[in-house]
Amino acid sequence: MKSYEYFMGIAVEEAKKSLNEGGIPIGAVLVKDNKVISKGHNRLIQDSSVILHAEMDAIENAGRLNYEDYQKTTLFTTLSPCPMCSGAVILYNIPKVVVGDNTSLMGAENLLKDNNVEVIVLNDKRCRKLFEIYLEEYPDVWADELAKVGNTTELI
Repeated sequence: MKSYEYFMGIAVEEAKKSLNEGGIPIGAVLVKDNKVISKGHNRLIQDSSVILHAEMDAIENAGRLNYEDYQKTTLFTTLSPCPMCSGAVILYNIPKVVVGDNTSLMGAENLLKDNNVEVIVLNDKRCRKLFEIYLEEYPDVWADELAKVGNTTELI
């Protein structure tokens, strides 16, 4: 059985892909039966999108799964998922989310937990470091993204 760290490593590679494209370094993978069925990375900046967060990209890239398949999946994401991404997890009955880092920015983990989604936080330093690199290189872009959603909270 592959470890959480193994799958998070794949999500980190997706986050690096986004960073190399000039985007926000967040990556995600959807795993079923110990196999990656899809990957995604944040493409807000690259595609001028309002919804292509890494988690949404990974869920979209999995295609249309049936209810039973979703119930056998785990979503790995390098950063704590926002309310939109958490809503998609709940909508598609994904039972477990593994978060790489929630110290940089806390997402809607309580929403997930309140809807019986198991949330595991790894405190993976690779995830935090990628996000710190982004904040150093693109502080104005990140501030602009937060302002678009009315979030003026500082990083944790």
